[in-house]
Amino acid sequence: MPENGTTPAAYPVPRFTQCPPPPQDPEEPVPGNLAYGLALPSAVATPAIAREAAEVILDVHCVADTLIDPALRLVRELVFYACRFTASGEQVQLSLHHDLEGVLRITVHDTHAAHTHPRLAAVCDERRLGALEGVPDLVAAHHGTWGFGSAHHLGVGAGVGTRTWATLVHTPRRWAA
Repeated sequence: MPENGTTPAAYPVPRFTQCPPPPQDPEEPVPGNLAYGLALPSAVATPAIAREAAEVILDVHCVADTLIDPALRLVRELVFYACRFTASGEQVQLSLHHDLEGVLRITVHDTHAAHTHPRLAAVCDERRLGALEGVPDLVAAHHGTWGFGSAHHLGVGAGVGTRTWATLVHTPRRWAA
């Protein structure tokens, strides 16, 4: 309260957090600026929802047709797998990133922390490998890589959990002369 005992004037809260507000990104969506992150509930419908969202994202960014079907299969498989390792009511994180070299990276975080006991860790890793049975062949067919490991990020269980990732590489077809 001011020293003179009057009530301070109410000022409207500014609409923008920056002054002046930043301009909108003028770039058209292309594969090279594809970078999305989604937080999804661990639920039965989540893999289908993630696949549909990824389909729209890949389509809008004009990702190479040869990557779309395998990418959508991977999104569905990796999110399904993450939901198996995440309790109901918790979230899985999906991120899609395409770089300028033609590599599409799909990353999924679940909330299942790594086991500290070596025998339990080995059994859990075998369960994960069994759940991802078709992923190695799909990724290899598109010159990519895949793996899983401890998630060291913010947002899922205060940095605990497991990160599973796969890459697909767009290799333009070259015709023999």
